[in-house]
Amino acid sequence: MVTNTRQPLLSVVVPVYGVEAQLHQCLDSILDGLDDTDAADVEVVAVDDASPDRCGELLQAYATRRPALRTVTLTRNVGLGLARNAGLDAVTGEYVWFVDSDDWLPTGSVTAVLGRLRADRPDVLLLDHLRVHHDGREEMDASSPLLRGVNGCVRLTERPALLRVQHTAWNKVVRRAFLTDLGVRFYPGWYEDIPFSHPLLIAAERIAVLDRICYYYRQGRPGAITATPSDRHFDAFDQYDRLFDWLSNARPQETKLRADMFERMISHLIVVVGNNHRMPAKLRRSFFHRVSAQYRRYRPADGYPRPGGVGGLKHRLIASNSYLAYSALRLAHRFLDRRPPGHDPVLSTGPVAASSEQQPHTLAARR
Repeated sequence: MVTNTRQPLLSVVVPVYGVEAQLHQCLDSILDGLDDTDAADVEVVAVDDASPDRCGELLQAYATRRPALRTVTLTRNVGLGLARNAGLDAVTGEYVWFVDSDDWLPTGSVTAVLGRLRADRPDVLLLDHLRVHHDGREEMDASSPLLRGVNGCVRLTERPALLRVQHTAWNKVVRRAFLTDLGVRFYPGWYEDIPFSHPLLIAAERIAVLDRICYYYRQGRPGAITATPSDRHFDAFDQYDRLFDWLSNARPQETKLRADMFERMISHLIVVVGNNHRMPAKLRRSFFHRVSAQYRRYRPADGYPRPGGVGGLKHRLIASNSYLAYSALRLAHRFLDRRPPGHDPVLSTGPVAASSEQQPHTLAARR
């Protein structure tokens, strides 16, 4: 008997924790509908992160029926970032795609991804997505238009706007050798995508874009970070420290890039501090002051591209550490706004607000 030892083109890493109701939908969306050629080019590595429900049993049964699935079982819960690392250590494919186990892929997504990988051989392939709400409503991300009109492969210097695309792991398919050479891994804690996703785009020589909806990002699941008020949102500061440490070591001369990343950081942290679903009221003041300290620590000496309008006003209040003025302005806008509770119009400043919503959605935050 001859065993097929061909290296798959694509490895999909699926960290699993507390998603018993969504697990089959996620796995089926990856593996169903592939022809023989594409099926031979795909492996799925599911990481059971000591899930407290029946996910472990479901994975074992699924692997029995679908040999393309392998399971890594962790003896203790380590969180999303470290679970992704465990999966990354186990994969064999040329490319790796991190898919969260409570999300799923539209029909044909894997086939489309494989086709683009074969055609362009990028370091990073960026994908578009839709947010899917509990009532079935679908919503395009505000940063999705940035993915339009990219032909072939580019560098970030040619399309700097790509830095403003959601900084999640799941909207990127990454060449594994490039990832290994770069030495980027996931860190523990919430907002683990911050020091992972940005270096990929900054360092990549070849960035391709698949202008197609390839990912359904589930909104509003109980336990998701977007719906979890907690002091763990303070983890964002450590993650940004790691990102700026990487920038200092790997790209010390790129002052414009550092200025752009500074604006991204402050705009994202402004979104977090103003969101009732994430920031407990009793912690908002202290979080605001931490953002102000972060502003003073990392503000580029030559300035940065401060946004206009209300977003720019928020930046100025952060710069002056003016929490009372910020609180008054936030209250006034919330009083005048008629949108659903939890949405903060003061802090919704276009793609920034949308791109920051990606961080919230992490399995680690559901633990």
